[in-house]
Amino acid sequence: MDRIQKVLANSGIASRRKVESLIDQRRVKVNGVVATIGMRITGKEKIFVDSKEVTIDKPDSSHQHIVYYKPAGEVSTRSDPEGRKTIFQNISPPSKGRWVSVGRLDISTSGLMILTTDGKLANRLMHPRYQVTREYAVRIIGELSNTDIALLKNGIELSDGLAKFEYISKDGKSGVNTWYKVALKEGRNREVKRIFEAVNFRVSRLIRIRFGPIKLGSMKRGDIRNLTVKEVSSLHNSSDAKKNR
Repeated sequence: MDRIQKVLANSGIASRRKVESLIDQRRVKVNGVVATIGMRITGKEKIFVDSKEVTIDKPDSSHQHIVYYKPAGEVSTRSDPEGRKTIFQNISPPSKGRWVSVGRLDISTSGLMILTTDGKLANRLMHPRYQVTREYAVRIIGELSNTDIALLKNGIELSDGLAKFEYISKDGKSGVNTWYKVALKEGRNREVKRIFEAVNFRVSRLIRIRFGPIKLGSMKRGDIRNLTVKEVSSLHNSSDAKKNR
């Protein structure tokens, strides 16, 4: 038996912090009884959140898969010659095998990172052949013109080849800063920043909010959660070569 907040978080109901908040607000019931922090359950009980029954997924026993909300200021490597903090200082080792990160984020970029002990899955998700979509929230100084937007969607020639956004949409403005949501189907080094730099705009903040079917959602910086069985299945489907031809 495990604590209820761990079971619900591992099933993807919400992050553990959010689950604890739901329990504190008396919005979770187990077999008709209001849940409490630390209550131990098997996962076979009838569990309701806001009067809606939730399904507890059984974990994948062969591999482990997690999502980490990487804060800015951490590097994505296992060690750093400059002594900077790495993501692995916050992430516990898996019970077996080793974590493989699905793509990296540079030190100033925050957001969603998927880590798995399934190296084959990680390689497929990262390979350009499978065209798995990455979505970002981007803040720039200034505002793009319609001509700029058309250029970014049609393609910009970078030093390592043509790059373009699958879509780009304005997502708010604050003072001299403008937010955009963009998506692309590859993950070259600093690609989003370099695309904007090619039209003379500097990215002042960059957050990855989605990788394939997996979204950042309500997670907070530094949060970690396990992927659900359904989410792992959706990742396998998104990296299925036959479906991406």
